[in-house]
Amino acid sequence: MSNEPTEQLVARLRRTLDSGRTRDLDWRRAQLLALSQMLTENKDALVGALAEDLGKPRFEAWAGDVASSASEADHLRKHVRSWARDSSARLPLPFLPGRGSIRHEPRGVVLVIAPWNYPVYLLATPLAAALAAGNAVVCKPSELAPATSALITRLAGEYLDPSAIAFVEGGVDETTALLEQKFDHILYTGNGTVGRIVASAAARHLTPTTLELGGKSPAIVDRDANLKQAASRIAFAKWSNAGQTCIAVDHVWVHHDVHDELVERLATEVRERYGDDPKQSPDFGRIVNERHTARIAGLIDGGGYDDVAFGGDIDLESRYVAPTVLTGVKPDAAVMGEEIFGPVLPVLGFGDISEPIEHINKGDHPLALYVFSRRNSDRVLAATTSGGACVNDTMMQVFPPSLPFGGVGESGYGAYHGKWGFETFSHRRAIYRRPGFFVEPALAKAPYTETKQRLARFVY
Repeated sequence: MSNEPTEQLVARLRRTLDSGRTRDLDWRRAQLLALSQMLTENKDALVGALAEDLGKPRFEAWAGDVASSASEADHLRKHVRSWARDSSARLPLPFLPGRGSIRHEPRGVVLVIAPWNYPVYLLATPLAAALAAGNAVVCKPSELAPATSALITRLAGEYLDPSAIAFVEGGVDETTALLEQKFDHILYTGNGTVGRIVASAAARHLTPTTLELGGKSPAIVDRDANLKQAASRIAFAKWSNAGQTCIAVDHVWVHHDVHDELVERLATEVRERYGDDPKQSPDFGRIVNERHTARIAGLIDGGGYDDVAFGGDIDLESRYVAPTVLTGVKPDAAVMGEEIFGPVLPVLGFGDISEPIEHINKGDHPLALYVFSRRNSDRVLAATTSGGACVNDTMMQVFPPSLPFGGVGESGYGAYHGKWGFETFSHRRAIYRRPGFFVEPALAKAPYTETKQRLARFVY
């Protein structure tokens, strides 16, 4: 939307913020409506750009990026008036007569840095939350999804208020220049390595951050699980967007008694969803670029497992990695050393539920945890920590606007979606009001006699 130097851009947006324009609730709701319209009226173009960048199947692109983003903007627009009202706070006796309240104010000029895997959804949803809270916003779309980045930047210039909302395209240099500026909040979605760079840059200005990272999110399939359900939901989470989802099932722990049946059911799911040759299926996506394709191939070639149950085909030039299941995987296998972020599913066996619990607790806290069990789900949840979790399902913890989405530890910190996004981009200002007629009681004034101290101890 603008080629102006970043320092001038941020200063311009801060002038808009200081004018009070973004605080106006009608302005906020108008921008949220415009964002929703921008997405819905240009859905075909956005779906086309997502196909060009990621080979995203049409339905996945529409549902996972476009429609879900418009829905979030609509939800925020519907509720922002009630959320923005001052709320009262009860006060103890010593503070009476008086009145306490909490006011949600914009944090200021905020920066949203989006990733490439859901380049619309993971840009538009935090943008919507920031607008609902009354902020001016700088958006940095991912350069690894160039068609989507160019399109959404152009559309934003046509639909949104350019005095308060700016898009900056580019790569590392442009992101670095942005991080040199003083923002009032930064939300970054991506990997932990860049997350540390963002947090370090923000710390120089004491800027609060929300980091949405990733990690090795496990699924546990117990011996008493509904295996048909488990296979279906794991297939959905693992092979949608070719596994390039931060909350995808990274690997599966399955009880020895049902190991073979689960693997067979997963193979059936692949055939039913993508046919005998997923490479020819219009519903199976591609890896974002050749570098990531080669990285995933290297994880498979790294060994540390007994067998490729199915899949394993890779075409570097077309960025294709087949839906793949590896069995007999050892905890120290190459595929267990980093987040896979692709359609390769390691399967590890266990004899007692304590084994996957112990493995999870030895590693970094995952962004998501999925448990398929009738008897042990509460035990797993009580013994582990994760950003979010599902019992007998996958990924559903992210979609309801009434649930917060965020990580813990290495998988990130802070949360958004729905009211949680409004809260994230708001400063909660405490306000105390004392009636004008009130005169300070002698009890609160020096000299503090023994009688005053006894009374004070009684009151408090």
